[in-house]
Amino acid sequence: MDKKSVAGILKKIGTMLDLKGENPFKTRAYHNGARIIETLDRDIEELVASGELADLKGIGKALSEKISTLVATGSLPYYDNLLAETPPGLLEMLEIPGMGAKKVKAVHDELGIASLGELEYACRENRLRDLSGFGEKSQQKILQGIELRKKYSERFLFPVAENEATALLAYLKKDERILRIEIAGSLRRKKETIRDIDIVASCRSSDRESLMQYFVNYPEAETITGQGNTKSAIVLNSGIGCDLRLVDDAEYPFLLHHSTGSKEHNTAMRSRAKSLGLKMNEYGIFRDDKRIECADEAAVFAALGLDYIPPELRDDMGELDAAEQHTLPRLYDGAKMYGLFHVHTTWSDGAHSLEQMAQACRDMGLQYLGICDHSKSAFYANGLNEERVLRQHAEIDTLNGRWTDFKIFKGIESDILPDGSLDYDDGFLQHFDFVVASVHSSFNLSREAQTRRLVRAVRHPSTTMLGHPTGRLLLGREPYDVDMEAVVKAAGAAGKIIEINSSPYRLDLDWRLGKLAKSVGVKVALNPDAHSIDGLKDFRYGIGIARKGWFETGDVINAMTVEQVGQLFTLFSGDI
Repeated sequence: MDKKSVAGILKKIGTMLDLKGENPFKTRAYHNGARIIETLDRDIEELVASGELADLKGIGKALSEKISTLVATGSLPYYDNLLAETPPGLLEMLEIPGMGAKKVKAVHDELGIASLGELEYACRENRLRDLSGFGEKSQQKILQGIELRKKYSERFLFPVAENEATALLAYLKKDERILRIEIAGSLRRKKETIRDIDIVASCRSSDRESLMQYFVNYPEAETITGQGNTKSAIVLNSGIGCDLRLVDDAEYPFLLHHSTGSKEHNTAMRSRAKSLGLKMNEYGIFRDDKRIECADEAAVFAALGLDYIPPELRDDMGELDAAEQHTLPRLYDGAKMYGLFHVHTTWSDGAHSLEQMAQACRDMGLQYLGICDHSKSAFYANGLNEERVLRQHAEIDTLNGRWTDFKIFKGIESDILPDGSLDYDDGFLQHFDFVVASVHSSFNLSREAQTRRLVRAVRHPSTTMLGHPTGRLLLGREPYDVDMEAVVKAAGAAGKIIEINSSPYRLDLDWRLGKLAKSVGVKVALNPDAHSIDGLKDFRYGIGIARKGWFETGDVINAMTVEQVGQLFTLFSGDI
């Protein structure tokens, strides 16, 4: 092992000791030792072999022994043990400008943040704004650093990909040589995270070369990774890759279907075509090598005896059978959106006041808003104790008295404690119009304990909705280990609502549980979990997840009028 590698490990040991809060003299010894090794003008193996290493000023016996072990064996048990004890996310956070070991330790100790994704989410929710040693400017700087790092990641959150694709599509549509064009791939299917952007277009064969040149000249293109007359690829300045496929207009419906996917759906479609004596690929459906002409995707499905399957459902989860039997759901499209729930204000960790958030909802043409600040256990988020809850309710009463066209419902995001109880006593919970019960701590319980916890919470008489049920942060934190099928069934039996947390960082309830939820009578709420006025509009990401989950208008409580919601909430306001 050369001196550069040895110095790197010593630095990392010092950093990990800093994160553990070890004696600063001990951590400094490793950092100083790294600098000494880096500046050596002799071969480190010679110093170890001669025994002169321990004589170097600033090294000493203990450090010399560890370096000698590294040089001789290429490994060091002390380092390996430290590495095993240190959450890898803490080391990742150190790569963000402004996040030194002390700050990483602070957010870990004070807020329980153990990954880069959790750090980003905490910044978005203003958790670092009031933390000692940080502030609003440093919070923004950290966010900028995270965005820069994400530029080179393999997957992207849905809004990032959508914004980039929308801008690129607008650029391409300016060229009149394009006949038809649409975004395809996982973005069209409304997947939670996106690897790259797929665009399909049709044109005359004679225009392909010049159109591809126009595509690769896109001002936001950073690099060209492939260029041909039928397919070209670029990487944008944001780091996301984009592919453009060009075909003749007669082939367009087939390529659009194929490029939308998913692979599993396409495989099922080809299998069905084969069973009908047909052949299907990305260029057409063929009978005896003659293509069946299809004007659009609806005709593609009709050629196989199927109703049109919306892109969101194309995951081979029973959609072909339903399309054959004419039982596909009429998916919720957001046309009926009368109000929002799970919205935070400056009473806890929001960026805008209660009145500002309510007025923004009025400006959106909504009928109601369900305020849902954090409860008293969420000390890190300025959670409300009982006295502050009553003061907030007085403000809500004042605003409700002022407006005749809008209503604020009194809600709370009550922490689910490890035993499954809520963090206000049963009597006090009666003060709320609705309660969103959420897990914010003790993520590492066993599967059995976590399942019992959530099942007990949804069975609580005062629980109205289960919030972000798996606790996942997309690209940042895995869901906790829980039997969600059991939780969904318990919610159905208790007549409880489950939110589709529409924050693009969560999109939780997972859409794969949608059909089960529908089958047991669970309704969903598309909750933005907004911490600012801009965040209110995140509900639209929840629409895509609701559609992927087979949910219809009648399954979504946001599609209820203010009067209907008021009546619904009375079902949860009985005596404990």
